Amino acid sequence: MKIKNDYNECLTNLACSIAKYFGASYKHSTIDYIDKLLDDKKPKNVVTILFDGMGSALLDEHLSKDAFFVRNRIKSISTVFPATTVAATTSMRTGLNPCETGMLGWTMYFDECDDVIVTFAQSSKEDDEYKVLESAKSYVSKYLTHKEVTDRINEETSYKGYKVTPFDDDRYNDLDDMFSKIDNLCNQDGKKYIYAYSDEPDHTLHDVGTDSVQIKDIILNMQDRVNTLAEKLSDTLIFVVADHGHLNSENIFLDDYQDFLECLERLPSIEPRATAFFVRDGMKKEFETLFEKYFSDYFYLYTKQEVIDMKLFGDGEENKKFRSELGDYLAISFAKKAFIYKGDYPLKSQHAGYSDEEVYVPLIVIDADEVK
Repeated sequence: MKIKNDYNECLTNLACSIAKYFGASYKHSTIDYIDKLLDDKKPKNVVTILFDGMGSALLDEHLSKDAFFVRNRIKSISTVFPATTVAATTSMRTGLNPCETGMLGWTMYFDECDDVIVTFAQSSKEDDEYKVLESAKSYVSKYLTHKEVTDRINEETSYKGYKVTPFDDDRYNDLDDMFSKIDNLCNQDGKKYIYAYSDEPDHTLHDVGTDSVQIKDIILNMQDRVNTLAEKLSDTLIFVVADHGHLNSENIFLDDYQDFLECLERLPSIEPRATAFFVRDGMKKEFETLFEKYFSDYFYLYTKQEVIDMKLFGDGEENKKFRSELGDYLAISFAKKAFIYKGDYPLKSQHAGYSDEEVYVPLIVIDADEVK
């Protein structure tokens, strides 16, 4: 498999360029053309707005060539691996790669809990009600929580960093509130960085697929809101990005392959299109044989060591839990297939696989002073 993720020009590096501009610490290379842009413009406000799931392919499918987002897209860059919210938004927030954060996917194996956990919800995958697990909260806090760019700006510099999201301390209620908060912060005195996040179009994409008119309407709405925001501001540079793209997918129900499931020590984890398998002792040969028989037309299969050697999850100091989360094998979808099993909700569109539609995201740059 050819590695598509460019860990010198991905979301991690954009975050590092922003940290560099504000004089905060960072651990990875920056993007030279973003550094130059920030140095030339020297904006009072730097705003990153991340629209979940709004990959470059979606813009090309639903927007005209003269649309505001398309005109201001300076290029498409890769996300991190896997192309999923848990991994990618964490990299954008921290400037660290997934191997460093340990935040790999929606479900992960937590060895101290000995359970597969829904990462953001901090709940057991076995539990249909997704009750909060105190042990999981403690685990995340101890091993998977890292200083973010906004934190480092606040702690290491004389400037300010803010987060405008539905789940941080100063959470917003709806999109009107989100854009209002960004506007208000930008009009305050002082140099500052604002990170904002919306769960659309991802939330709707999962239900209706990439080609729905609903997705076009959502993207047009987002575009209009950003344009209007930029028209009201000055001395502000806005980055619009996504964490990943989407691909309409077909589900493979693992419950239909009982001989394959009998090889597994526990439930698969990470993502339906980038799946970690933990194999019972003495059954690796059978696992490989059955995987080849059933799934090799749709998925690459790699051992844990092969994944580590490829640096698929980026470089840097490995999180203490990174290797335990990987399982024994990692399957990566290169076709329109996704693994699901008992308790999963079938989704029309998925991500985390290795199609261009999932991996490449837009890097949109808007100078508010040029939008008047």
